Amino acid sequence: MEQVPGDTRYRLGPRVATLATASSPERVLVAAARPELEALAASLGEAAGLSVRGGRSVRYVDQASVDHEVQVRDWTGTRAPLHAVSSGLVFLAHLPDADVDAYVAGGLEALTPHTVTDPAALHRRIEDVRRAGHSWVRDEFSDGISSVAAPVSVAGSVVAAVHVHGPSYRFPPAGRELGIGRQVAATAARISSLRAGSAAPPIDLLRSPGPSVAGGASVVATLLDERRSGR
Repeated sequence: MEQVPGDTRYRLGPRVATLATASSPERVLVAAARPELEALAASLGEAAGLSVRGGRSVRYVDQASVDHEVQVRDWTGTRAPLHAVSSGLVFLAHLPDADVDAYVAGGLEALTPHTVTDPAALHRRIEDVRRAGHSWVRDEFSDGISSVAAPVSVAGSVVAAVHVHGPSYRFPPAGRELGIGRQVAATAARISSLRAGSAAPPIDLLRSPGPSVAGGASVVATLLDERRSGR
């Protein structure tokens, strides 16, 4: 909050936008995860990313890419149905059975000939993901792309998923599927530990995608108090 020059009135200053942006839980998570994503992408030679859930879909919020003559596009900002991508299966695997049933009842769209749309088959896959701790999909969201994902947890709740994807003709390399899955899961666990050990309170990205109007109002109130007290 700053005083209008030559006037008795006040206006919002640049600190409001700065504080509101800093309070975004999604931005905090992306910043914490970025070094881990870059390291994972460099290690595996394929793009690594982060996604959050919103209703029946996942939304990709960051991607660390690598140099390749043939590489997967940057999916940041796009959405995909939960049942058709590896990160979506991770979210489904950590939902109560009743919520999974409700998702299935809403319909399972086929995006490619390989998308799993049979309810019983999807339930089996979800059980496999729960046992393995990571999920794989091949050519199910987009022909020619395979991906693997694992959960990021905060205070016992899955708030995001780490994934790696690449062209199906080279990813995963033969015989490395299990090892890559475990490596992605280890990266997700480190990001979970970073968030758990931070000074910020646990976040719920499903409920709080960014700074709210109410949050902005509280920032303004704080700045007014500072101004009045001379801080």
